[in-house]
Amino acid sequence: MTTPQTHVTAAADRIPVSQKVAYGMGAVVTIVAVNSVSQLTSLVYVVGLGMSAIWIGYAQALPRLWDAFVDPFLGNISDNSRSRYGRRIPFLFVGGVLIGIAFWLLWTVPRDWSQPAMFAYFIVTSMFFYTVVPIYAIPHGALGLEMTDDYHEKTSLFGYASFIGNVGALTLPWIYYLANRPIFGGDSVAGIKWVCLGMSVILTIAALVCASICKEGKLQQTKSQEKIPVWASFKITYRNATFLKLVLAYVLLIVGFQIVMGFSNFITIFYLFGGDKDPASILMAQNGTLWAVVGLAGVFPMMWVSKRYGKRFTVILSFTMIIVGNLLKIVCYSRAQPWLSFIPTFCLSLGMVFCFSLVNSMISDICDEDEYATGVRREGIYFAVYNWWWKVAVSLASVASGYLLRLTGFMEATATQSESTLFWIRFWEIGLPPLLCLISAGLLLKYPLTEERAYHIKALLTERKAQALAAVPVAAAPTI
Repeated sequence: MTTPQTHVTAAADRIPVSQKVAYGMGAVVTIVAVNSVSQLTSLVYVVGLGMSAIWIGYAQALPRLWDAFVDPFLGNISDNSRSRYGRRIPFLFVGGVLIGIAFWLLWTVPRDWSQPAMFAYFIVTSMFFYTVVPIYAIPHGALGLEMTDDYHEKTSLFGYASFIGNVGALTLPWIYYLANRPIFGGDSVAGIKWVCLGMSVILTIAALVCASICKEGKLQQTKSQEKIPVWASFKITYRNATFLKLVLAYVLLIVGFQIVMGFSNFITIFYLFGGDKDPASILMAQNGTLWAVVGLAGVFPMMWVSKRYGKRFTVILSFTMIIVGNLLKIVCYSRAQPWLSFIPTFCLSLGMVFCFSLVNSMISDICDEDEYATGVRREGIYFAVYNWWWKVAVSLASVASGYLLRLTGFMEATATQSESTLFWIRFWEIGLPPLLCLISAGLLLKYPLTEERAYHIKALLTERKAQALAAVPVAAAPTI
């Protein structure tokens, strides 16, 4: 734990509240769109349409691998862009519109098609969705990394993004509930199609607001910066030991939860409520709402703890909350008292908001460290490589998830599951994430980029820029 700091952010480093809010609205786009796909795919294609969980695992994995392949190129293209409108903003306009279109197409699968045809439809629409997502998401992430040079103001910006993103996430747990309302004839697949149409419009509007209001922080500095080939930029990130340690810690955390993604829904439907989807959907919606509300409220203590004790301490604290919260499910998955599931939901949501609100702020510090070492600003490639690993991990975990679910004995398109199946689903859903999370916490115990180090680098960069400015020859005054 570091000594509490009394640093005051300089006026030049402060981001206007209007831009913080707009950036947060932009964060809603990827948070809601990508998380909706993760949460709804099994409910629509496995539970609703009776498709194989293994098929859907591959169908989710292949587009994410393609998405991961695209990310570094989008990051490098954005870093090297020299348009009159900036390196990031044009991508936000185009990507925001395309995401709205692609998101709705995912849920318009023709019901009268064969299962292989529906599988192919999901592959094609997923490929389109995960092609347009990085067009928006990578420049949006890179934009946030460059909007301020201040260690704590970075955390404030991503705190706004987390808070507003969780406001958007309040809608997620109610999608399945709304889709099951009588207005859709009790057909959740048809219901999701129309609910998600409305969501698509809202996501596009949020993206356009972000693109219209936010300002790039390094626009003038990078106008004369040499363009770097993607492979050269890619290699630079892999020589940064601080970055690699951070990425590995977060990838392990992501893998732990992605492998069992959706298992909690099956536990709620088949273990807690014996296959009755109506009360299960209500509890799932209540848990999702609690998750989002805690995520909203958790931003404020996260910012306080981070400012007082530093980002490394705050992230390790978050991993501890996640481990404890998941292990509480051992006693909180109770058929007699299903509401006990609110307790691990509270702990997990608080831990996740602490954890993921800080990762981008920490990557921004790494970009400053990289600029000091190389003299180049490359927020796009750093954000893209982090996402590359994240998406590769998610893709492989999605495939593993389908096989793991099959290993438990889970049967698709059935009203109930065996007690043996329900035990093994709970075993993996409760046990795997804490194990990998514990390894992640160990990796960051000696994370080197502390607040003191970050401000030292900032001072050195400021001094270097002043020296470069002083070395520029001043044009002689014209003689009369």
